[in-house]
Amino acid sequence: KNALSVIISKYKPEIIFHAAAFKHVSMMEENPKSAVINTILGTKNLLEVSLKSSVSKFVFISSDKAVNPSSVMGVTKRICELYISKFFNDIPDIIVTRFGNVLGSNGSVVKIFKEQINSGGPLTVTHPDVNRYFMTIPEALQLVLEAGAMGEKGEIFVFDMGDPVKISDL
Repeated sequence: KNALSVIISKYKPEIIFHAAAFKHVSMMEENPKSAVINTILGTKNLLEVSLKSSVSKFVFISSDKAVNPSSVMGVTKRICELYISKFFNDIPDIIVTRFGNVLGSNGSVVKIFKEQINSGGPLTVTHPDVNRYFMTIPEALQLVLEAGAMGEKGEIFVFDMGDPVKISDL
């Protein structure tokens, strides 16, 4: 929290785009304590420092997994959303964005599948009938920037991710 305070005091950002969190569902299931510390405590610290600074807008990048969460990742993101909502009437403008998987990002299932195929397999698929929503990195960036530009106090942006893709089809 002290390091965040020093950085924000020094650079005086007007907008915070808070995307920091573990995003790997399986890793968070195996390390729930780390997930809570990184995602929840990190969000709490950054928001509290932001509220005491000249930041005018705080955009929290959540996950579609925060809706009716069934995993540690979903639960930690949902807890962050609930905590952040306590401050919707404070300054700065606080906006929440939710979307699904970003193709090609670090840890993306596509990268994992490519590595597994290149090394001769097998592919690790938790369940072939699972459906997931996907978007590209440019689409995700555009949506987050739009939320930051258009969003107002307390808004939650739920992006249209199109149709879900069956993981076995991917």
